[in-house]
Amino acid sequence: MKRLRLLREVSVRGTLAAAAEALGYNASSVSHQLKLLEKEVGAPLLEPAGRKIRLTEEARILVEHAETIIRHLEAAEADIALSRQSVRGTVRVASFQTAGHAVIPGALLALQEEHPELEVRVVHLPVEEALPALLARDFDVVLQEDYPGHPQMTVEGAEIVTAGRDRLWLVTPETPDRVRLPDLAGVGWILEPRGTLARRWATGACRGAGFEPRVRFESSDVMLHMRLVNAGLGVALVPGLALGANKPVGLTVHELPGQPARRVAIAIRSGSGRSPAIAAVRQAIADQIAEKLAAGVSGGELRGGLD
Repeated sequence: MKRLRLLREVSVRGTLAAAAEALGYNASSVSHQLKLLEKEVGAPLLEPAGRKIRLTEEARILVEHAETIIRHLEAAEADIALSRQSVRGTVRVASFQTAGHAVIPGALLALQEEHPELEVRVVHLPVEEALPALLARDFDVVLQEDYPGHPQMTVEGAEIVTAGRDRLWLVTPETPDRVRLPDLAGVGWILEPRGTLARRWATGACRGAGFEPRVRFESSDVMLHMRLVNAGLGVALVPGLALGANKPVGLTVHELPGQPARRVAIAIRSGSGRSPAIAAVRQAIADQIAEKLAAGVSGGELRGGLD
């Protein structure tokens, strides 16, 4: 089983070095174990591909079986956990930034009070990297987001449930007037980096309003977006969870045509929801998302200075 897991990690990570790092081994040890596995199987498992390696057909067959075996092992662990009186263990969570600010603290406090023997570890991870990391078993619970017209990929092996719809808003420096997207063709914009779902959606929204955004700042930090807007350095498109998490004032929040919203979802590996620990964490996060989204934001309500 140990060698099958090593082979699976190589298939997921792409190199011996990356697989070794993920599992806490050195590359030479991984190489040695895979050579032993080749002898057991009686067939070559790896072959050179330029400077990298690739799996042989026999190796791919083994990896498919390894995935099934690992799922059965997870199910066995879940059944053992169900027999216990308390929820315990370690659950690893990956969250995008705005959920980390708005949702994670409340969820952790609720879990700490209800399940004191449960340890939850949280990492801020871009949504584009989160689902592959879930399937690689780096994390047990992943918070996802996707934007109108730009859905996240769906893959076999992941169970993804929508937790809510988070309204998207136009944020400008404080103004008494109603502002529309077409009015902002010549101003500086603060957007997320190229290649992200948020950037693709925001660019499309501006193009739909008849102009190409003049991007002055790029950052994945939405809180920085709001501070730059507050300083009068540009305008931004911001999700409601970000606005509610830090109570920004000194900004004016404007509704967008059609009231677009991003989808916030929670992903786990298929079948892992049987684990009491994973189920408890997923539920606590879902409860917090529902609570924060229910609080909502009203256009034009935030004014003054930035907390």
